[in-house]
Amino acid sequence: MAKKKVCLIASSGGHYDELLMLNKLGETFEIYRVTEKTAYNHSEKNIYFLKQLNRKEIFIIINLLWNSVLSIRIFFKENPDIIISTGALSVIPTYIIGRIFRKKLIFIESFAKISSPTLTGKLLYRFCDIFIIQWESLKEFYPNAVYLGNIY
Repeated sequence: MAKKKVCLIASSGGHYDELLMLNKLGETFEIYRVTEKTAYNHSEKNIYFLKQLNRKEIFIIINLLWNSVLSIRIFFKENPDIIISTGALSVIPTYIIGRIFRKKLIFIESFAKISSPTLTGKLLYRFCDIFIIQWESLKEFYPNAVYLGNIY
């Protein structure tokens, strides 16, 4: 029986660092990763890159559209069963595509967010099958979230 395929997707920096802490999933699932292209040298196998997004940048819409095209190509090439993310904006196209094709969507709100939600979390909360928070105080913003405490 083939292993289920999992897409681990996050923007570069801290979101991606948190995502890398889920590497043990590779023991049970076939995984691939998606992140933003930066100067950082990635040593992982099976990784794809999106354009880095900054919501204050003048070309944010153009870059988001380009990432949408890239996300569609990656999605159809890999055909994941499950999509897991820790944020941020670059993951939105993949989550929309995943919802359209009825894939299992899991979002893990950043460990750094103790008393307020992230923008990406607020946008994706209603689309996710499982929304995980690591601080009980976030139940105020995400009443149906699964509180697991520190999962790393």
